[in-house]
Amino acid sequence: MWGILSAYSNYIKVGLYALAICCIFFAGWHIRDNDFTIYKDQVRIAAEKQAAQTASIQKQHELVTKGISDEYDAKLNALRNYYKSTSVWNNNGGSKTSGLSTAPSAADVATAYNLLAEQCAETTAQTIALQDWVKAQIGIK
Repeated sequence: MWGILSAYSNYIKVGLYALAICCIFFAGWHIRDNDFTIYKDQVRIAAEKQAAQTASIQKQHELVTKGISDEYDAKLNALRNYYKSTSVWNNNGGSKTSGLSTAPSAADVATAYNLLAEQCAETTAQTIALQDWVKAQIGIK
């Protein structure tokens, strides 16, 4: 019986070496597979946290934008009402010159100045609102 085993001993040794190599390869692959699975889970969790943070920041941006927009609209309406109702230049009761004159009347010049002042005030309000919006957007983290 030992004679048969000694005849095949080289084949048995090669088979055992092959089995040992396969076991070592499988163990190494299994360890790396577990590490990769843990890494994938960490990446997924980080992505979910980042998505939640991004959604929160987006909502804050929208709230700031809406607040600044509403404030700008209110200020713009107040400016327009001021220049339409309380302006001393918006007095149409003054005398007008005859239609033959090519020079503008004083009432037309006052109206033009009133319109220019109103447009300048609107542009200033718009610039201030834009500056406030940028400051608020920068402050969101």
